[in-house]
Order: sequence, then structure tokens, then C-alpha cells
Amino acid sequence: MRIVVVGGGIVGLASAYYLAEQGVDVVVCERSSLGAGSTERSAGGIRQQFSTRVNVELSRASVDAWEDFEAEFGVDIAYRRPGYLFLAREDATAERFAENVAVQNDLGVPSELLDPEAARERCPELRAEQFVAATYCPTDGFADPHLALQGFARGAREAGADVRTGVAVTDVLRGGRRADGGVTGVETESGRVDADFVVNAAGPWAREVAAMADVDLPIAPKRRQIAVVDPETPVPASVPLTVDLDTGAYFRPEREGAALVGGHFSADDPDADPDAFDRSSDLDWTATAVERAADCAGYFGPDSRVRRGWAGLYAVTPDHHPIVEETVPGLVTAAGFSGHGFQHAPATGQIVAELVCDGEISLVDASGLDSARFEEDRTVEERNVA
Repeated sequence: MRIVVVGGGIVGLASAYYLAEQGVDVVVCERSSLGAGSTERSAGGIRQQFSTRVNVELSRASVDAWEDFEAEFGVDIAYRRPGYLFLAREDATAERFAENVAVQNDLGVPSELLDPEAARERCPELRAEQFVAATYCPTDGFADPHLALQGFARGAREAGADVRTGVAVTDVLRGGRRADGGVTGVETESGRVDADFVVNAAGPWAREVAAMADVDLPIAPKRRQIAVVDPETPVPASVPLTVDLDTGAYFRPEREGAALVGGHFSADDPDADPDAFDRSSDLDWTATAVERAADCAGYFGPDSRVRRGWAGLYAVTPDHHPIVEETVPGLVTAAGFSGHGFQHAPATGQIVAELVCDGEISLVDASGLDSARFEEDRTVEERNVA
């Protein structure tokens, strides 16, 4: 059995690794270099504090792999676990926090609901008077996306996967030898590759790849930005990745007291062209991001200095959950993670391998991640999104 994986980001390479581990013949087609889409531009967050059961379960299954990553792949991914701290300014947000923690605790996540003063113990410069509640999980954290990508790439190759870069897929082939009209392979700039399954792990290009197979998926590329900031007061490494959920701002410690600052602040959120978007951060956005961070915590202020910034793409669905399914016979979709693809890549790779090799998913209950949910009004919104 041969599988073609379209996309050489973290989800595609994790899928290739777990498939190859099952003894499957795997070919990865990446149009550019590995990770050149969204992975290398990620903030690297790994958390279990989501608002829906399926996202918590994807996190739980992925954390197991992240914890064992160095032992399994021989790569230190700089996995640090100072926790995540979610903050609420509005009473309605605080009420949802209580509901979220109940779901998380039920699934084995050691998160807790905090009052603002207790939250300041986790983030000493927090402007506690601005908030009404917080949630914290000590086992959340972040890792280096580049190193994780390289680990999966090396693991996939060592397991026998053929990882091809600079090979763009130009068509997804259907029909022919298949009576059910399913997928039979791909056409690339380098020629045809026959396959029993094609895995669409193309991230911001996933909708385009699906369209090649005459499938319409509601996955939209949305531009998001990050800045590396030298704050007025260095951010200790022990400070959690802190999310001011009602304003959309977040920050986390970086090396030597610096911080990563991010967030989306505009109601205007047009689709981006994944082949031609501005990969630099905007000056106006950067100023707003630092201002929002300063309103959240005293580390930031007028004398904060911006080292650099960049922009990447979220592949966003209407309910901020991915599509993970066999969309049509022979076409497996693993895309639309809405900013959570990096952290959920290990679980997703295992699920893809289950779909291909077993025909069903057993790792988690992913039945609600099918694309038909959008037409059938079965969506459940993920609210912990920054």
C-alpha cells in the first residue's frame, strides 16, 4: 500500500512517521522546504486548556508523545512547561472558564480556576485588578517547532518514508481503476505518483488541495503575527504563556528575559493568499500588541524594544476545530487546526495512520471532526483561541 502525504509541515511529517512505522510505503510531497508553511512560524504552544472535549483529548494524546519525544527521536525540542495562564476580564468569560476547567479535570488535566491574586503568584507582574478570574495548568508549555519538525522528518525517513521537497502537487487524481470514484494518486511537477490514499495535510493550502479532488472544504488561510520583544522588566522563564482572552493578546517568555508577544485584534480578518502574503509583522499591529501586553502585565511599557517580528498563517475552520476524516474514498484530510496544528500533530499523525491502516479511529473520539458537521449544523465552537 502506498500513501502520498501532501504537505511537509509538522502534521504531514507526523502522519508520514506514524504511517511508515506501520510498514506503509509513504511519499511526502512538499512544494517548498520542510516547515516553510506555518510550522516554522508557530509560537510553539503545547496546552491542554481547551474548551471542548475533543481538543482536550487531542492534547492529552499529543502530550504523551511530546514528553517522550527526545527518547523516541533523539532530538531535544526545548520543551518547557511553565504552564498556561488564561485570563478573563468579563464575567461571562469567567463563567466559561469554570465550565472549561470542569471538562478538563474530568479528562485528567490538572487545570484549576484561580482568582486574580492567585494568578499573580504565577505571573508576578500581572495587573490583577484588570481581571475577574483565571485558569492555570502547570503541565502546559511550549517547544521549538523547528526542532520538533526535524525530529519527525528524521524519524519518518529512518522508518522508510520518501520525503520530497520542492515537489508541488498540481492535481489529485480520482476514478480510473477505482469503481467508487475514489482517489488514485497525485500529479506533481515531477510526474504522477500513484497511491492508495492521499493525505491532505497542506495547512493553508488544504482547501486548494481538496478542490483538486472536487471537494470543497471550509478552511481559510488567516494571517497572524508575532513579535520578539525586550520588555522593560525581563520576563522570567518561570512565567506561564499568558493569554488575555478578552483582548486576544498573549505573551510568553523567550530566551534571556525577552518575550514573544502575539494576538489578533481586528474584527477585519480577510483570507490571505498563502502564496503571496506579507511575512513581516506590521508596525501598527506591533505597537498594539505591546500596548495590550502592557495592559495585561507590568513587564511591558514605553521602553520595551522590538527585536523582530513575523507573520504566518492559521488554517481556520468556522468552529476552530480541524477536519480529520476520510473525506472521499482514498482522500484523508488532516487540516484546519486553526492555530493548534503544531501541538496536536502527534495525535493527528496517529489518527491518520489509524484511518489508513485500520479504517477507523480509536485513539480519541474524533467523530465530530468530519466535514459534514458544517452542513448538518453539528459544530461546537472552540472558545480558547488566541
